[in-house]
Amino acid sequence: MTNIPTDLLRTLVAVVDLRSYTKAAQSLGVTQPAVSAQIKRLQFLLGTDLFDKSAPGIALTPRGEMVVNHARRLLSINDQIFSLAGPRSAERTIRVGTPGDFVAAALPGALANFREQCPGVRFHVRSGSYDPLIRQLRQGEIDLLVTLSMGPALDARHHWKEEMVWVRGATTKIDPNRPLPLVSYGEDSMSHRLAVAALKKIGRDWEDVFFGPSIVSLSAAVAAGLGVMVLARRRVFGPGLVIWDDGGMPQLPLLNCGIYIREGSDRELLEQLADAIVTDLRPDADPAVVDVVSPPIVSARAKTSAA
Repeated sequence: MTNIPTDLLRTLVAVVDLRSYTKAAQSLGVTQPAVSAQIKRLQFLLGTDLFDKSAPGIALTPRGEMVVNHARRLLSINDQIFSLAGPRSAERTIRVGTPGDFVAAALPGALANFREQCPGVRFHVRSGSYDPLIRQLRQGEIDLLVTLSMGPALDARHHWKEEMVWVRGATTKIDPNRPLPLVSYGEDSMSHRLAVAALKKIGRDWEDVFFGPSIVSLSAAVAAGLGVMVLARRRVFGPGLVIWDDGGMPQLPLLNCGIYIREGSDRELLEQLADAIVTDLRPDADPAVVDVVSPPIVSARAKTSAA
């Protein structure tokens, strides 16, 4: 009986998940011709075409979809068996995406705790707004995403809601006859979009007085009296910051929060990391709570969107 090398199956899954031979080659650390050669060899061993050449982009044939589904299960079992031998000597870098205004303080602690259990894991964290981050996840450029959205958290491994509040400096004085001064990461940030949407509802003018790159810079700007900002209630801390519940400001809606993971053969490790992160981020999180969407994946067909 002919045995199928697992490296061929891993290459197939990488091409399908990343929807690109070039990106699959980059993720596997090989050249694009090597990826093409492995796919051709796999198709020769199976005696069938796995990709639909008449369709644009990366499209599987019906037989190809069946092979990919079986390949995922086989690779998962292979990786589980390999892990029985003990910790791997090679380190694994996990690429994490997140909006800085939400998890700047909580995420490092969760990652540190996870690394104690998996010493061979390293992290590359990048910040950004919802739309580019969710696109990077779908394209395989990041492995795990913790994010906020105004829309429902579809296909999230974990999801919950956060109460958002207005925050001002302890000595800040706001002139009700002038535009409200806003502090934020920028116009594309979820906190800015939430604040503007709420102000538009009551017909209140605003002006962007400070865009900053980090929660440290934003908090310092607000504490200094430059303006006000929107944050999750549980994330408001630091000297000189006051939650502005009694300032006659428009009520803010609850914001959807989700932890998403990339499709791929290393899902088990990413699921473990997502489960570890949620215990630090979710209000009253319980590791045993059932909040996992099935199937917990984000694919190119996912329709998660932010308003």
